[in-house]
Amino acid sequence: METYSKSVCELKHEFVKLYKGNSHTTEILPNMPDESLQIESYPLSLLHKFLDANPIYSNQISKKISDSDYTIFEGDLNNYWIDSIKHDTSYAPFYPTWMLSAWGLALAAQNLGFEQIIDIGSGDGRIAYCGKVLGLDSISIEIDENLVNMQEDLSLKTGIDFNPVCSDATNYDFKKIPSKNSIFVIGGVPEIGEVLAESVIQNTLESSHIPNSSFVLTGSHSHREFSRDRTHFGWGTSIKKFELTVVSTISLPTYWTMDQKFETPYVFTKKG
Repeated sequence: METYSKSVCELKHEFVKLYKGNSHTTEILPNMPDESLQIESYPLSLLHKFLDANPIYSNQISKKISDSDYTIFEGDLNNYWIDSIKHDTSYAPFYPTWMLSAWGLALAAQNLGFEQIIDIGSGDGRIAYCGKVLGLDSISIEIDENLVNMQEDLSLKTGIDFNPVCSDATNYDFKKIPSKNSIFVIGGVPEIGEVLAESVIQNTLESSHIPNSSFVLTGSHSHREFSRDRTHFGWGTSIKKFELTVVSTISLPTYWTMDQKFETPYVFTKKG
């Protein structure tokens, strides 16, 4: 995954240098299969289909970057961002990863041998969607009903059922999750997502029917001044608390790092 991560991050930096628009939300996809991005023709068409059908994006621009053709998707996140923070137990507002980052996370889960991916705080469901495209069983848990409605509509329009569920993940009944080798991708950086992450980890570990559970934690390079935990990109205390082992860390672009030189680190952990 190091090659994939490097390729996507380099692409982001090239895109940021070349993009002259002023859209609130932007991302890109290659128009042709790309070996360095490990995307063949058919799954690539499904990634395009997801963004084509996604109401966040209202405009597309063709652009050549590093001698390859890409589509730039432009949109506006404001309405969905506002909706996503109206719930009392919403611990992180909706900010999408890049579609290519969602693909990378799902690809890493597949490479690690997981059968099932559960996207916690899933937003528009793109990580669960990518998991399903790769052949994993997927569950997409999101607290905001408008985002879940969007997911259901995207599922219908793309023909990919990634199992959207409208629920507060902090008190979700994890016994409903099939007993398979599962990885939980948890949204929210440590400054705002600690309650969500620790609730999911604790509830999952208490569900003995889910074997070999692993967790992907969304890390951060920045820490509040009063925070003493700077290990594992802000997740060191939680990792120690639940006796998790760090398997790997992957850096990928996200909406909130588009104007930064660094990327978002995703920390893959497992019990024991």
